[in-house]
Amino acid sequence: MHSADRVIRIVLALVIGALYVTGQISGAAALILGLIALIFLVTGFVGTCPLYRALGISTRKAAT
Repeated sequence: MHSADRVIRIVLALVIGALYVTGQISGAAALILGLIALIFLVTGFVGTCPLYRALGISTRKAAT
């Protein structure tokens, strides 16, 4: 995963967390978005995405 992809995932997870803490999201939306945020955090810090691998997607820059 490219570093920009990792940063975007982590920032999105933090935004979702902030929305939950401030009460902007609740109920089923909070649960679904919370799960997505957790996945984004884990994949962002680990640096790999199982879905990308399964689909053959790479956001890394090509070696020159």
